[in-house]
Amino acid sequence: MIGKLRQWIGGLSPVSEAAPRTRILMVCTGNICRSPTAEGVLRRKLQQAGLGGQVLVDSAGTQGYHTAEAPDARAIRAAAQRGYDIASLRARPMRPEDFGQFDWLLAMDQTHLDWMRKRAPAGARAQLALLMPHAQLPQVHTEVPDPYYGGPAGFDHVLDLVEAACDGVLVRLQGGQPLLTLPAGGQSPSHGPGQGGQVRSPGQGATQGKG
Repeated sequence: MIGKLRQWIGGLSPVSEAAPRTRILMVCTGNICRSPTAEGVLRRKLQQAGLGGQVLVDSAGTQGYHTAEAPDARAIRAAAQRGYDIASLRARPMRPEDFGQFDWLLAMDQTHLDWMRKRAPAGARAQLALLMPHAQLPQVHTEVPDPYYGGPAGFDHVLDLVEAACDGVLVRLQGGQPLLTLPAGGQSPSHGPGQGGQVRSPGQGATQGKG
């Protein structure tokens, strides 16, 4: 109980009484669509693999639009249909201390990665990376698109991508391998020429999105 209380005070979602060996933070814009979905998916996969007590998973947004709100109802519904319960999660914005408390900050798209790179303090503990390069999918899937302005199919698509990426994260964790870090120059290993960092209109990405 004391351990859980300390994690709650620190803003981390409790996973185990014992101190986890690895801490992962999923990051999107408002922390109501993509990143809570990724948190719920990875947490369940870790528990099923017997690693729930060794890896702490949390999520946050680059913006505080929805602080303390539950995930988008469409995200909750889509996740529940696949056996993931994310209804109890609550949105929060990223904090400066996240760069020191987590080992990995996994961005849903390039805009989130760029945002974190600009704010990461010198000597920060956390490694910055995109989530999607961990999935064994065609190179076209380099980011998790923002489903906020679309319909239910967009949330199902997010789950398809996130599940594939989390499977890849799990394999690396099980094998004792590091996750895919950000290379010099700031571009994801899975991005080809001209991909990543482009500004999108609402409904096309996270630059002006909310989830």
